[in-house]
Amino acid sequence: MKDFLLVFRNDFKAMPQGSPEEMQAMMKKWMDWIGNFAAQNKLIDRGNRLHADGKVVTPGNVITDGPYTEVKELIGGYTLIKAESLEEAAEMAKNCPILLVGGNVEVREINPM
Repeated sequence: MKDFLLVFRNDFKAMPQGSPEEMQAMMKKWMDWIGNFAAQNKLIDRGNRLHADGKVVTPGNVITDGPYTEVKELIGGYTLIKAESLEEAAEMAKNCPILLVGGNVEVREINPM
């Protein structure tokens, strides 16, 4: 088995703002989706959502506000999974709830140092 990072991207300005019941239903979809990986012993880290605010450090030790909000897609969160191949990891990402709201999932193999 190899380790993979799933990066969740979305246009935060286009994210639907539902009722508390709708948000709870969406959270259940996320928990069920991640729980499926745990049940198969393929979950390394459930991951986290990322706060919208942050800082960016560039060469020369310049620190600016970020991430850049003019960029259409921002990273909203991540999780770590196990899969036999990049193809299997991509198949596992196909049911990610972020796809229901117009987002996407970047799938990357982790190459240990």
